[in-house]
Formats: sequence, C-alpha cells, structure tokens
Amino acid sequence: MLEIPVLIVGGGPVGLTASVYLSHFGIDSLLIERHEGTATLPKARALNARTMEMYRQIGLEDAIRAVAMPARFNGMVMWVESLAGREINRLVPTRGAASQAFSVTGNCGCSQDVLEPVLRHRADTDGPGRVRFGTELVEWQVEGDGVRARIRDSGGREQDIRARYMIAADGSQSRIRRQLGIERDGERDVYDSVNIHCRVDLTPWVTERPAGLYLIEQPELRGTFMTINGSDRWGFLVTSLAHYGYTPEQFTPDFCVEIIRRAVGAGDIAVEVLGVGAWKASALVAQRYRSGPVLLAGDAAHEMPPTGGFGLNTGVQDAQNLAWKLAAVLHGEAGDGLLDSYDTERRPVGQAVTQTSLLNALSMGRTARQEKAVLPRKEFLNEVGLIFGANYAAGAVAPDGIGHHVDDPVLQYAPSATPGCRAPHVALAPDGCTQSTLDYLGRGFVLLTAPGGVAWRDAATGLPSPRIECVVIGDERQQDGADWLQTYGLEADGAALVRPDGHVAWRSRGSADDAAGLLGAAMDTVLCRASPGSAA
Repeated sequence: MLEIPVLIVGGGPVGLTASVYLSHFGIDSLLIERHEGTATLPKARALNARTMEMYRQIGLEDAIRAVAMPARFNGMVMWVESLAGREINRLVPTRGAASQAFSVTGNCGCSQDVLEPVLRHRADTDGPGRVRFGTELVEWQVEGDGVRARIRDSGGREQDIRARYMIAADGSQSRIRRQLGIERDGERDVYDSVNIHCRVDLTPWVTERPAGLYLIEQPELRGTFMTINGSDRWGFLVTSLAHYGYTPEQFTPDFCVEIIRRAVGAGDIAVEVLGVGAWKASALVAQRYRSGPVLLAGDAAHEMPPTGGFGLNTGVQDAQNLAWKLAAVLHGEAGDGLLDSYDTERRPVGQAVTQTSLLNALSMGRTARQEKAVLPRKEFLNEVGLIFGANYAAGAVAPDGIGHHVDDPVLQYAPSATPGCRAPHVALAPDGCTQSTLDYLGRGFVLLTAPGGVAWRDAATGLPSPRIECVVIGDERQQDGADWLQTYGLEADGAALVRPDGHVAWRSRGSADDAAGLLGAAMDTVLCRASPGSAA
C-alpha cells in the first residue's frame, strides 16, 4: 500500500495546480487522471490577473505566456453578423485597464489544451512519479482520519492508497461528490453547446481588428469564434442548440465545416476539424466544500456558464487556498480546523462568480431563440471586484476591527489591507527583480513593515513555526515608503501579515508594547491553534 499525505483525483488545471502548490509548500501528493493525456480541446481560455499573480509567484508566468495567444487579442470583444459581414458592436473590457492599475501582471489568453501541458510539466518536475495519467479511481472510502482508495492504471494494474486527505478535482460530474451525498444549489442545464476545435486561416478578417471573442449573430446561428493563436487555430462555440433546431449528433466533421464557413461568411474557405465536444451549461454550487478528509475543488465544487471566463480561474484559486492550508496542517503548524475555513472562504466566492456568470449568459440571450443580437449587461467582462476583491473576513484571519466595503462588489475594487482582503499591489522602485509588493508574497507567511517596524520584525523572528519572512519596504527598495503605507493603512511603525495565498491575515496600524504576544496570538487565531505557539 502506498501512503501519501494528499491524493488528488483529476488532472485538469485545478488538480495540476493543486499538485504544483502542494510541492511548492513541501507536501508530497499523488495525482491521478483517468485520461491518458491532457486536454485536446481548447475549453477555457481566459486567465485573469489574479490567477496570473498566483502563477507569477511560483515562477510559471513566463512559461504560460510563452504558449498563450498574442497579447493584442486580449483587448476587445466583437459582435458581427459574420467575420466577413457587418460589424454590430465592439466592447473594450475594463478588466484589462484595471489589471494594469491593480496588479503587477495582467490577464492572459491561454487555452486549456496548451496550459495543461505547462502545468503538468511543472507538477512532474516537482513530484517525479507522482502525476499519473491513464489512472482511475476504482473505489474509495473514509477510513479512520483519512481515505483508503484503490486505483487502476490503463494496463489493469491496481494499487491501494492510504491518504490523509483527498482533493476531489474530478469535474462537474464528480463521482466523489455524489458518493459523499453533497447536493448542489442553482440552475441545471441552462443551455446546451458544442465546442469545435478547428484549423482555419482567419487572418484576413482578424489581423486589423484583433479580439478575444468574435460573437456571430445570425437568425439561425449563434456562435463564437474563440481566439487560440490568432491565426490558424480557433475554437468555435455553437450555443443554444435546441433553440435553433440542432442536436449534438448533427455535428459531424462535414456539418462543422459548413457551420464555420457560414460564420466566417466565406463558402469555400479551407477548414480542418480537430475535435468536437458537446456539453450543457449549468450554474450549480455544492452545499459544502469539505466532508471530513475530502475536499472539493474546481468544477466539482462549482459549475458555471463560461460567460465571463470565471470557471478555471475560480478553480485554480480554490487550489491555492486549499494547498497552503493542507500544508500547514500536515506540517503540524495548524489545527485541522483550518481546513474548515476553506469552505468558509471559497464557497461564497463560488456562489458569487457562478451567479454572475449565469446573469452574464442570460443577458446575452443564451437560452432563447432570437432574431437580432442581444448585447450583454454592463457587468460583462468588467467584473473587477470579483477578480481582485475576494474578502475572507470570516475565514482564517485575525480581524482588526476595521471593516471593508464597496457599493458594488462585482464592478468595484478598492485596494485594502484589511484582514481577509487580497494584499494590494503597490509599485516599488526597481531593485533588479522586484516591481511590486506582490512579488514578495506566495512562499509562506510574510510580514511587511517599514524601517520603523523593527519591534514587529523582532517578534516575528522569535515565534515558533511556521517561519515568517520579514520584508522591509521603504529603504533601499523604495525612496519613499509613504505610498505603500497609505495603501496598506499603516503608520511608519506598523505591520501587515500576509498569508501564503496573498491575503492579509492580520494588521497592526502602529507599534504595540507586546508585539510578540500580539503577533503570536494572531498566528494562533489564523492557524486554528489551541494554545499559543503550538498546533492543535
């Protein structure tokens, strides 16, 4: 029997990201995926700036951007009768400009079929032999304080596994969730769709007007060209099949060619169909994300329409949130109750983005036959608050008594270092490699102070594990620390403690007589430890 701290079931972006992050935090895991290889269809394509911050902090940003679509296609969405026909409307999302203001990085168009190999290579590198494709979960059960499972590879060889925890990243139809009896709330089968992956040269129609999406609006066809490489490789999404009299079975290669030619507006263009996948969009969120040693992540926890591009992003951010907490518990630095905060923090996020995605889809007429284009609601692709504004005030934080509020949590983001909020980006003077406060985060707990915060730094170095890395901002890194102090709500002798996932855990605006006692108590609160300086 193989004994492993964490068994990950599912090798999509969420499972692979969980594997990478667990290795990053020093935890051994085993990932199994029933398919022989990574995704063959483009599927999800949009990585928002918050997700790219994550990947930047673990050294994956450059590798992802190297396989992404050209950046010039990120700046616009277009509605047309056909690519060669009349243009109906253009939309320039505010999310791109907001990313430049609120983050050190930006969004990235990277289709799932090229993203997954990057993540798999990193997961394989960090955990040799611990990423097994062509391997399925045969059976499992909770046993004692962990999970006992049996897995089978494509050659029929079986192996028994004993894991302390199991991450269910096995998709929207999760067998693990169903076996646990966890119900989901929301709307099922909102509309049906077919994804066509094709090779076709569209440069004559897109070179002068690059966009991430080209929405085709015809009385008998509603579809979307999804940019993959901006030249000859595209996704084409046909939506609301039933309302237009189509069935998935109709989408043979010849029929797909006909549909794509109609959408282009060129009856003789050469089209090669690379793959076809039928699916239904639902808006469903699990009633709980944790059941003992089993934790749901990604589509297993929340299934949403793709309108807005939140599904993959929400899932990989689940994985980051969960990985550091599992690591803290397995390293003996936190109580098991810390894992309850995964549900407390991430389920409200899942509910918010699922509802927003549903409203986006409904506003564009996804569920009804229509004779003319229906343009989306104002929130579509402008959801800055959802991207940067997740606030875990009720989770693994030590509140400072100061709340944080915005009038519209979907559209508005106000940078804040209130405990529970994402640590804000503040640009710093170049020192050779660091451009932002965010570049100090992601490795573990980080205490940010100005030169005057020496008492907090002394306190941090004297505390038991986990180690707190102390970063002084405002000396050689920045001529004037006033900007970051103001953004973080600190005085010159204050401090902010940031969690491994980049959210603020605790803050003291100024100095204190018992810095060690206050900081130690904050760590005990955040990590659900029963007594000062010791794990439960």
